[in-house]
Amino acid sequence: MTGPLDGVVVLDLATLFAGPLAATVLGDYGAEVVKVEHPVKGDPARTHGPAKDGHGLWWKMLGRNKKAITCDLGTAEGAGLMRRLAGRADVLIENFRPGTLERWGLAPEALWAGNPGLVIARVTGFGQFGPYARRPGFGTLAESMSGFAAVTGEPDGPPTLPPFGLADGVAALTCVNAVMMALFHRQRGGPGQVIDLAIVEPLLTLLGPQPTAWDQLGIVQERTGNRSVNNAPRNTYRTRDGRWVAVSTSAQSVAERVMRLVGHPEVIDEPWFATGAGRAAHADLLDAQVGGWIAGRDAAEVVRAFERAEAAVAPVYDVRDVFADPQYRALDTITTVDDPDLGPLRMQNVLFRMSATPGAIRSTGAARGAHNAEVYGDRLGLSPAEIDRLREKGVI
Repeated sequence: MTGPLDGVVVLDLATLFAGPLAATVLGDYGAEVVKVEHPVKGDPARTHGPAKDGHGLWWKMLGRNKKAITCDLGTAEGAGLMRRLAGRADVLIENFRPGTLERWGLAPEALWAGNPGLVIARVTGFGQFGPYARRPGFGTLAESMSGFAAVTGEPDGPPTLPPFGLADGVAALTCVNAVMMALFHRQRGGPGQVIDLAIVEPLLTLLGPQPTAWDQLGIVQERTGNRSVNNAPRNTYRTRDGRWVAVSTSAQSVAERVMRLVGHPEVIDEPWFATGAGRAAHADLLDAQVGGWIAGRDAAEVVRAFERAEAAVAPVYDVRDVFADPQYRALDTITTVDDPDLGPLRMQNVLFRMSATPGAIRSTGAARGAHNAEVYGDRLGLSPAEIDRLREKGVI
């Protein structure tokens, strides 16, 4: 047994990046994930980001624990192969524009005809219906339209987008949750069902009470940089040796410890200090006091002092610091995996540790179509001659 999802078969028809990442997480915990790509185009993730010796490094992570096959779903034979594979699967994940699967003869009803228990996760920018349903949907658009970018950045600067696939990542983890709920429902005797996941929605949920605050109070949250509208001091501060540390005081007790540590216990007795909103209204004063104390000390000294005071601080890391940190090393958060093309690779480990059914990285991202013979031969019973014929026709 390789994980809690051992025996679950997932067809990953998606590309860039939410759907494939959801399939990756399912594969990390034991699901047999079959990655389905166009015979010529493949998943664009193969060529995104940095590469070494012609091998995309992002793909090595995103494609891990997946069997890579090719299939032109737009052909009658390709769609027929996919219907047969879906008949032997538990989950299908796709992110084509609404109506595309239907045009190929792969509508949910067609797939359920051969497998009523199939869970179909449809991941798109804006969902399967509504005026924007057929728009191209990417994480950047979700980060913009969810309200995330509007509240991110300095007050006098432009809205700020994250430099990585934040909305896609949040949507991917949401998709994993949805798939597990659907499988649980099926386990209790229910049928397969469609999951309609719009990438724009999960990130909006993470923005907390903003919609309700607008509805009830007419409040529109503004950009506050690294400050919080809910508490203070909360910011990044530069140390004497040129490093940066982040301080959080979400809890009242922690805020009091911080101010005692930096030599300003007098503010604790101020009436406004008793609430997070009151402290946030006095962020200029608190930042000056905390920032001044931190600026006179090296980062290591700051962290030690905060730890002794049981106050919340963390150094601002780049990836080099992550690799060197003893806590990450203890957790094996960045683990080493053997890759047939590049040798030992280091990448993020599985998301969480389970005591009885731990996940594992069994393989890195494979070459396009590397498992055609295995999947089409073993799962569908196609002969080597038939597989060769389909390959020559460009179907696989």
